[in-house]
Amino acid sequence: MGQFNRITQQPDLMGGKACVRGMRVTVGMILGQIGAGSNIETILADYPYLEREDIMQAIRYAAWRAEEREIELIQA
Repeated sequence: MGQFNRITQQPDLMGGKACVRGMRVTVGMILGQIGAGSNIETILADYPYLEREDIMQAIRYAAWRAEEREIELIQA
């Protein structure tokens, strides 16, 4: 996860969800805003403490997580 230096996960912050730079802004919240039709400029205006790279990295992180594969182990 070294390429995601802006994405943090702490058990005591937002229930351990992936957040941006230790803030109470989750990757899911950013993706939800984009899914609802907001563009990056709108998100930056609504959350002035975020940076463009925060949003871009959140998108890349979500894409990376979506591509993960889980292999089911069969119990003998």
